[in-house]
Amino acid sequence: MLEERLQKYIDVLIQRYPVLKKVSQEIIEAYLLMKASYQNGGKLLIAGNGGSAADAEHIAGELMKGFKLPRKVTSEFAEKLMKGDKELGIRLAENLQGALPAIALDGNPALSTAYMNDCEPLLCFAQQVNGYGKEEDIFLGISTSGNSKNVLYAAITAHAKGMKVIGLTGEKDSRLRQMSDVCICVPQTETYMIQELHLPVYHCLCLMLEEKFFGE
Repeated sequence: MLEERLQKYIDVLIQRYPVLKKVSQEIIEAYLLMKASYQNGGKLLIAGNGGSAADAEHIAGELMKGFKLPRKVTSEFAEKLMKGDKELGIRLAENLQGALPAIALDGNPALSTAYMNDCEPLLCFAQQVNGYGKEEDIFLGISTSGNSKNVLYAAITAHAKGMKVIGLTGEKDSRLRQMSDVCICVPQTETYMIQELHLPVYHCLCLMLEEKFFGE
């Protein structure tokens, strides 16, 4: 069940992108999984290739700092910062923002290239899920086809770690859709058109999460 103050983001999304009404329930279900993960001390691991890798970094950026809200640190944390050094602590307290932990797995080029060279290139995301992942976490796999092998390997690894898996794909049936606990299959089949709809979907998710954890 979605809180009334969060439903407005779904309503605005559908008003601006009517075609996404078809996947509104999946967006809500994905949000609820992510909310539960963060409430239980989890984090979000995100992976994709090409434009979807850029989307993974975009999502991490929206979650790890203020998106629309300022996300000021609590007075208790500000006091702790200033105990270490008052001058530096004040600067930290004034500028640090609340964060929802998220890691885009396309980064870490030294780790990824070492693993790809020494082991199996298509398992570079899976290796990071294996290293970072724990039961409270979520893996978000972004694939316009839904069949990107390195994303599929990561999804299998995530489930083996006890994590939930969210897919973000196009409308065609895919292996990622079948593997996911929730899959948002936007109603397009052309790669660039799928990517154009992925952005408002994940912006909506980030807005709802920010409102939930940092709103009034």
